[in-house]
Amino acid sequence: MMALVAAAAPSPIPSKASLAGTRVDNFMLADQTGMGHELYYFKEKAAVVIVTAAQGDAVSDRAKVALAKVQESFTGKNVHFMMLDSSMTSKRGTFDGAPGSAALPILADELQLVGRSLGVTQTGEVFVINPKSWTVAYHGPIDDSFADKKDANANLTAALNAVISGKAPAVTEASVKGSAIDFPDRAKVATFTNISYATEVAPVLADKCVACHTQGGMAPFAMDKYDVVKAMAPMIREALRTKRMPPYHSDRHGAALTDDMRPTDAQIKTLVNWIEAGAPRGSGVDPLPSAAKPAPKWPLGEPDLVLQVPAFDVPASGIVEYQDRSIANAFTEGKWLRATAYANATPAVHHALAGWIPKVDPNGRGFSWNVALGGYGPGSAPNLTPAETGVYIPPGGSFAYQMHYTPVGKPVTDKMEVGYYFHKEEPKYILRQASITDFSIEIPAGEERHPETAYLEFPHDAQIFGVQPHCHSRCYSTKLRIRYPDGSEKVLLNQPRYDFSWQREFHFDKLLEVPKGSLLIADYVYDNSDLNKSNPDPKKHVTFGEQTSEEMLFTFARFRFKDETANNRHDEWFQELQGNVLFGALDDNIDGQLTAAEFRNDPRFKSVVKFLPMVDADKDGSLNKTEMATAMQMMQKMRASGQLAAPKTDAATTEMTQQGEHH
Repeated sequence: MMALVAAAAPSPIPSKASLAGTRVDNFMLADQTGMGHELYYFKEKAAVVIVTAAQGDAVSDRAKVALAKVQESFTGKNVHFMMLDSSMTSKRGTFDGAPGSAALPILADELQLVGRSLGVTQTGEVFVINPKSWTVAYHGPIDDSFADKKDANANLTAALNAVISGKAPAVTEASVKGSAIDFPDRAKVATFTNISYATEVAPVLADKCVACHTQGGMAPFAMDKYDVVKAMAPMIREALRTKRMPPYHSDRHGAALTDDMRPTDAQIKTLVNWIEAGAPRGSGVDPLPSAAKPAPKWPLGEPDLVLQVPAFDVPASGIVEYQDRSIANAFTEGKWLRATAYANATPAVHHALAGWIPKVDPNGRGFSWNVALGGYGPGSAPNLTPAETGVYIPPGGSFAYQMHYTPVGKPVTDKMEVGYYFHKEEPKYILRQASITDFSIEIPAGEERHPETAYLEFPHDAQIFGVQPHCHSRCYSTKLRIRYPDGSEKVLLNQPRYDFSWQREFHFDKLLEVPKGSLLIADYVYDNSDLNKSNPDPKKHVTFGEQTSEEMLFTFARFRFKDETANNRHDEWFQELQGNVLFGALDDNIDGQLTAAEFRNDPRFKSVVKFLPMVDADKDGSLNKTEMATAMQMMQKMRASGQLAAPKTDAATTEMTQQGEHH
């Protein structure tokens, strides 16, 4: 559970009637859309407003409407508004926002940790938090209709006006008439000192944290004894409350996944309760020293083949163009790949992609995704394959790599090694890879929450093994959902807060069944404002690009067609699938039609707009898939004849739009 910065000691649960002036600890909770809200993220705001609520509560329903009106009156005044549902029935996605106020987030405090720490007792309570000190500036009603005793100065509007102007509110504490919220654990606080470090706490840390927090691991310290845990306890608590650690940033509101690094809800509460009780040592043998073994170089065991990517000297600063490197394949027989792993990567490696190309370049250059062999990003795990499934590597040719380096402030030499593991016998199924991609994204300068959506339609029945979202430092949250042919939908993967520092593939517990005609839909949200401290330039209008200072929208899916086997290939099915990538990228409203406005920022296809009237057979002002295919054929013929110039594209665009089949 590595944390990037140390946290202050946790604030005690308030025991006094007045909560004004108390410090509020950091937390992150998801709203009704699945997007996360981390309190300390909003430190550039003039104020943060939290109003308590509960599903099905009449006071809460009135509070939603009243708060929406206040929110509207403070438009443009740099205030962030949220509602907090800490009730026993709290469940994300079931609590609608106020009428006409979709922008009012309602946070699901499903473990009650935030509400309990904040001192919540009932619905309708207002907490105005001053980000300069992270203390409660006002605790009371929204207005007189929620007040226990009427007071002209005890209302949210007056409190906000004072805080925004740098003053203390005239009234900082006032009682509220709301519905009681039960916090069962409050009555158990005295018993938390009895939580056993040896039998309840350390085993969770050993299972969920020590794999990284060990000697030679990727975390900055080894969690190998009680003294370390005790010293890091406030940091561990903050990392759990903000969902920053463990680095498995999907929440539990999607499909069942394997290799789940997250503690269970019960384990999280045990750890937090123990830390808030002072992290007592208690009795019993400490299990961490024996659990914290040095991290192995190859977690899957010694590979069948190890190749070192040609060494590259990364400068201390500047922009490094993508480096394509290749190594001749000495195998005279084809191989079926079952896993790929990576070792010795420096922090300067933004990503590495492995593949196979049919040529041997005398200069050791070249890369292609036509046969994709996996990839690496910070925090990623080995690339696996499902049972009886593999990727075919033909004899000869070259193993190829696309290396993206980002300078880290000092010169480093990268000597990444790639380990390959092969099936001993030919597997039954072929693993393939496709992506949901959108090269037309546009993120306005300064915008706090900018959505982009793309999708991929599957033309034949398939089974998805794993998925991986990818974007850059302006990316705020991601979601992946499936829309079945009957129109029903299911969320598959939700990352309330995307973390660019951790790139991993998420594997479904059981292969995800994808019927023919299903849409795999990727929803991304970007923060291009100065709230985002990772933002390279909030004043820049951002479009798609391969460098970290630009942005991407990729969700990769590794899958197999249900009725395709190694002995019964259907490469034409994969070509059909690849043919759907462009349409799903441009069709922003997912209505099966492309209007001229949807050809917004992709230089390769803006020419299609010229042909729209000519190929719009049904004269509805837009292109369906058939009409789009006609337009593309017309454009290709004109380029071949020299009547239309080919647009310039970067290396990433060229390769990624041509990510071909797995042989």
